[in-house]
Amino acid sequence: MSHIMNKRFAPLASVALITVLALTGCSGSDSPDSSNADSNSGSSSAPSAEATPEAAAAPDLAGTWKQTNSGSDDAYQAAVITGDTITVNWVSDGGDTESIFWVGTFTPPADDASPYTWTSTRDAAATDSAMLASTDDSKDFTFEDGEVSYKASLMGTTTTVRLEKG
Repeated sequence: MSHIMNKRFAPLASVALITVLALTGCSGSDSPDSSNADSNSGSSSAPSAEATPEAAAAPDLAGTWKQTNSGSDDAYQAAVITGDTITVNWVSDGGDTESIFWVGTFTPPADDASPYTWTSTRDAAATDSAMLASTDDSKDFTFEDGEVSYKASLMGTTTTVRLEKG
């Protein structure tokens, strides 16, 4: 029986080891936000409606996000934000293997104030049986400069995960 159990959990142990190595990697990609292109080609004689601060819309965070600081092209975290839910997975084997890290609430920003931080409440039903899932009741996420960040811990190692929409 223990031989069967070892075969069953060996892939998960590999994912955990690869993930720890990826989390502690020394890779970072600080990419400037290129969406801040300001062009003002109008006349300056009258204020334009485009220049008023209240015209800025809240950012749309819905979509797929990928870790930019994993230190590995083969193992990283990825998130999907839809409606009022954020799901974060450990990804390994170049995307062939995914394990749940977090499933919780998501509250979209109401305006363009930056940074935007929300506290996500964990969906216990979706995470309790997932071996690599966080057992925290809540987790803080921050959106700033086109990046979502949060703390992730595994096997005694904690890192700040940085995700970029893509």
